[in-house]
Amino acid sequence: MEDTQLSKEQINFFNTFGYLFFPGLLKDCINDIIDEFEFIWQKHGGGHNGKDHDEEQRSCIVPFPDKSEYLSSFLDDPRIHDIASCLLGRDFNYTGGDGNLYVGDTEWHSDGYDGNRLPSIKIAFYLDKLTSGNGAVRIIPGSHRCGDTYADGLQESIRHSEQAWGIKATEIPAVIVESEPGDIIVFWHNTKHSAFGGSLRRRMYTMNFYEHVPENRLGDFQKALANEGRFWIDRIHGEEMLRTAGPERMVHLQQVVENDFKVKEVHARLKSERKEPSRG
Repeated sequence: MEDTQLSKEQINFFNTFGYLFFPGLLKDCINDIIDEFEFIWQKHGGGHNGKDHDEEQRSCIVPFPDKSEYLSSFLDDPRIHDIASCLLGRDFNYTGGDGNLYVGDTEWHSDGYDGNRLPSIKIAFYLDKLTSGNGAVRIIPGSHRCGDTYADGLQESIRHSEQAWGIKATEIPAVIVESEPGDIIVFWHNTKHSAFGGSLRRRMYTMNFYEHVPENRLGDFQKALANEGRFWIDRIHGEEMLRTAGPERMVHLQQVVENDFKVKEVHARLKSERKEPSRG
């Protein structure tokens, strides 16, 4: 059986540079993954909020893998499970995932840059062949280290690179992770990333994970989960993820189930204020 545990060197690399790349990790089942991805989009109107994908803005579905028994099963697959386990601990939390049809460029950003945030990661499934010229993800190594002069300087200036450094966003030094369908990319939510030159329907979905949260940080966890109400959802996990969960999977769902009660409140408030759910 293939060893799915991360090495000490891989963990050190991740903590130092903020990302890991696993070429071909799911190559054996990528066609089934893509078929399921497309089926979910077809079932939900083809684009954002049940409408057609207009090829002008990103379309997003949350939760995404949770809508499929097959995609939910990857939480149990050692190839995915053990990445989260090695990086966040054996009792890690799964906090849902988004499905995306991206359009063109994705500007430099972190998925929330906060030195006090609970440790959390994203596992990204890119479903098209991506190169430097057509939307491969770009990552700035070390940009996740909040409180570090370098990382904090990036946070302050990265949206104004021409004024700060005299270079365009596409010229900012970064690792361009060219990928094939079946490759997996993992990074800290704090890590700076972007993509440029993407198509009008660049396919990608995620699974997100947190460390198991200590009692004295549950308020912060509840707040982080509540923010997902911007996608007009009432709970973090989708029906298929919960319906098909065995005892081992529930280890990674239970703390979320017990602490996502504020999501519904945010959903109700934002639905009265906005014309559509968030696109990201």
